[in-house]
Amino acid sequence: MPIGQGEVQVRAGVEADLPALTDLYNHYIRETPITFDLEPFTPEERRPWLLSHPQDGPHRLLVAQLPADRTKNTHTGPGAHPAAPLLGYATSSAFRPKAAYAPSVEVTIYCAPEAAGRGVGTLLYEALFEALAKEDVHRAYAGITQPNEASNRLHTRFGFRHIGTYTEVGRKFGQYWDVAWYQKDLG
Repeated sequence: MPIGQGEVQVRAGVEADLPALTDLYNHYIRETPITFDLEPFTPEERRPWLLSHPQDGPHRLLVAQLPADRTKNTHTGPGAHPAAPLLGYATSSAFRPKAAYAPSVEVTIYCAPEAAGRGVGTLLYEALFEALAKEDVHRAYAGITQPNEASNRLHTRFGFRHIGTYTEVGRKFGQYWDVAWYQKDLG
């Protein structure tokens, strides 16, 4: 059943999210070929990744979770957030480290298994691309391990077009995987 926009909060990721973000990403490391990382991370190992996504600028980290009033948590303080389980996250990151690539970003999205197919990815990408529209970003790229029809459809719905596939570019779980590359014009 789809999740409605009022049922989910999308906000900037904060330091307090690091354990939940790490757990979510580690699920994909352990259980799927979607990421080519092979070993799970600790939150401390993921901290540099988190810090590379400030709350403004072209490199963002957005998280989706149930609203605070649905979680009955009273945790407050700097950088605090309701301790509801994260339903997913989306990022825009540097495409490549060389300066001429600055107007390009690589985007990625991860949904908690229980949130997949419920509209969380759509809400996250709507918020991410709304934020990127105010930035000096010309293109967004997404690399999608194949097969992954759900992700292919999501990216196509958001105006991405398939521009090529790296065949057998990664090896995980004893087999080779292709990565399809998608591009979205932003400015």
